[in-house]
Amino acid sequence: MTLNHLIELSEKYALSQETQSELPGIAVLRRDRPSGIEASIYRPVICLILRGAKVTSIGEQAASVRAGDALLVSHDLPVVSRITEASRETPYLALILALDLGLLRGLYETVGENLLPEEKARSISVGRADPIWSEPLERYLALLDKPLDQKVLGPALLREIHYRLLQSPMGGMLRNLLAVDSHASRIGRAIIQIGRNYRSPLAVTDLARTAGMSASSFHDHFRAITGTTPLQYVKDLRLIEAQRLLNAEGRSVADAAFAVGYESPTHFSRDYSRKFNRPPSHEGDTRTLAAGAAA
Repeated sequence: MTLNHLIELSEKYALSQETQSELPGIAVLRRDRPSGIEASIYRPVICLILRGAKVTSIGEQAASVRAGDALLVSHDLPVVSRITEASRETPYLALILALDLGLLRGLYETVGENLLPEEKARSISVGRADPIWSEPLERYLALLDKPLDQKVLGPALLREIHYRLLQSPMGGMLRNLLAVDSHASRIGRAIIQIGRNYRSPLAVTDLARTAGMSASSFHDHFRAITGTTPLQYVKDLRLIEAQRLLNAEGRSVADAAFAVGYESPTHFSRDYSRKFNRPPSHEGDTRTLAAGAAA
């Protein structure tokens, strides 16, 4: 793999996205200036930083990544990030591949007995890009202008990328997640439950029951795997969705608060300000808290 070739292909892909040309699972993020604090839900992905630098965190887990680094996410996570190095002359550039858990499960059923679990793995793993998986990723990206090759060769290349990631040192939590009845897979079931119901009141005891654990064991394993507590995870999901409602839909602060499960707009505003370092009334074209509450 050559970083310069991947940069060239990714820049070309970023331009092609404007004409609706795309490869399944691939996205390119390009920014020409540093960003403020941004929050989003990371689905299982491998993210390769090609230029610039970024800081990403969830709870106690934090990672600083720069050109040549890769970040692998195994579970759905509410992540806070900030691009720290970017300019018009040297834009931040990241290549992102969404991981197909169905494909990974099929691979694990075939080779799982030959793969070792990783006791200290976390749901965010960072390391230098490994040619073992980055070279097939490069070949996959090179299929952009070759629709017939995409159809014939694309699935095999995606399978190779997933297989190599599953074997890699960064793939420890992926291996744990796919192992039958592992702590990671049990926590994964609870995360799915949270994702479906985070707007409603959620009790840790109910989530622990979904994971087949005692409440104390669930809390400990959840924190070890995700870097945050179950209740903070729920709160983060609510705040990230509220940010989307404020910016994308122009909701009032009170509307956004109630929509994501808060009973008090004041409580919501306090939590929001603590997480994003700005009040929700400063987002988009939303109204002030007082105006929103009076509406």
